[in-house]
Amino acid sequence: MSDEASRQSKQIPIKVTDEVLGGVYSNHMVVSHTQEEFFLDFFSMLPHSGKLSARVIASPGHMKRIARALADNITKYEARFGPITEAPEPPSGPVH
Repeated sequence: MSDEASRQSKQIPIKVTDEVLGGVYSNHMVVSHTQEEFFLDFFSMLPHSGKLSARVIASPGHMKRIARALADNITKYEARFGPITEAPEPPSGPVH
């Protein structure tokens, strides 16, 4: 069996609900971890309030693959569209 045929036979159908398909907006993220898991909390922050939009929990091994995929895609983006200007750090302070 060729590599292409092998890949096609291993495809897994994935269902995506309309709610998930629309995505969520985030302009703030907090990363934390335990020995077993990384937590990525995405927030929509407004001047006087905020809302947790999504939480992604991943194993350390998967988190490393996520970080590598993000770095690779930033490199490809900048090669195509030019350098990305990094947003300034948000003001520090408690988030309640």
